[in-house]
Amino acid sequence: MSGLEAALRVERPGFRLEVELTVPAGRVVALMGRNGAGKSTAVSAIAGVEPLDGGRVVVDGVTLADVEAGVAVAPEHRPIGVVQQQAALFPHLSVLDNVAFGLRTMRLHRRAARDRADGLLAAAGLGALRDRRPGSLSGGQAARVALVRTLAREPRLILLDEPLAAIDAELRPALRDAVREHLAAFSGSALLVTHDVRDAEALADEVIVLDAGRVVQRGPLEVLRADPAVPIVRSLLDVDVHG
Repeated sequence: MSGLEAALRVERPGFRLEVELTVPAGRVVALMGRNGAGKSTAVSAIAGVEPLDGGRVVVDGVTLADVEAGVAVAPEHRPIGVVQQQAALFPHLSVLDNVAFGLRTMRLHRRAARDRADGLLAAAGLGALRDRRPGSLSGGQAARVALVRTLAREPRLILLDEPLAAIDAELRPALRDAVREHLAAFSGSALLVTHDVRDAEALADEVIVLDAGRVVQRGPLEVLRADPAVPIVRSLLDVDVHG
């Protein structure tokens, strides 16, 4: 199967994550839950930053982690891109060179990487920012540049860990639209971690709700909203998404 298939078991003092996650290629799945539900732990385990105590991670049929088989591909060698709440752009590099940096890690020559980065920024409507430093960007601009930088490396899976949480509320709708356009052109799979049901409604094909390290319900957002299995699902989704 193309996409992500993961069975994750991570144990910490007082907490145990044990979930199965599937994200088909070309689809976006939102991972929702209260603080401490295990969302970020799941993302870290998939990325290879958090070691598994059991289970496996498979992307496009390639096993990246399998505890029983003793497989653990290093994070930098996984075909996975991560976009976090903070854009984490290199402050001393221009926008162009930030995007080109990711391409250089794929062993592209400097000129070829910069040319490719220039084209990607132009295609994303960010060409006017190419020579600016991250410190002069708005939060929304920095978030879009970070997403372009991540997608430039052509990962097979992208993990978006609260990418809009640090953006001012009035700017989020426009940024959601931009992120949706980027993801629509992405052939891989995407896992979106969010607290905001508006993000899930705008970006995701399906929602998985975690609570206390377990999946409590999954399915299309409208199905979960119409028939929440447990009170936590109702409380997470019970907002006026059009307000």
